Amino acid sequence: MQTPIIQRPREGEYPRDFEQYMKLVPSDNLVEYFESQKDSVATLAPTLTEDQLLYRYAEGKWSIKDVFQHVIDCERIYTYRALAIARRDATSLPGFEENDYARTAHADRRDIARMIADYKSVRAATIELFKSFDEEMLARVGIANNTKRSVRSIGYSAAGHELHHLQIIKERYLKA
Repeated sequence: MQTPIIQRPREGEYPRDFEQYMKLVPSDNLVEYFESQKDSVATLAPTLTEDQLLYRYAEGKWSIKDVFQHVIDCERIYTYRALAIARRDATSLPGFEENDYARTAHADRRDIARMIADYKSVRAATIELFKSFDEEMLARVGIANNTKRSVRSIGYSAAGHELHHLQIIKERYLKA
């Protein structure tokens, strides 16, 4: 099977509050974007010192390591949702509380090299999963966190979500 060109989802295929993520993805070919992505956790993380990785720009905010772990966790959750919907699982998929995940992940204790390896393996699995979907699967719509979303939109959500957090890191953490 040839790798599909996964085009940008149309309005109505995702919750309105995910529009910000869709707009950040600079490509109309999701798999190509994932494979050529220049700005990613894997490229930024090795350039930072441990002090930078542990920095919090305000009381109660996550460290950069927490943000990286959040991106990894979310991509895992998003791809599970995409798989379930692509396979016509009619289950209403649950939401998750990101702050609970961050609090219990203990990202600040993780070695950054292991986090980068984790990120790379998750991203490789995401790419292979989305390459396996045909047009019919990509267009399927299911319910996740009480909202309708297409398989295609979930992939773009993962890509845009990462870009969103990388922007926040550059604007709020690294300008200090």
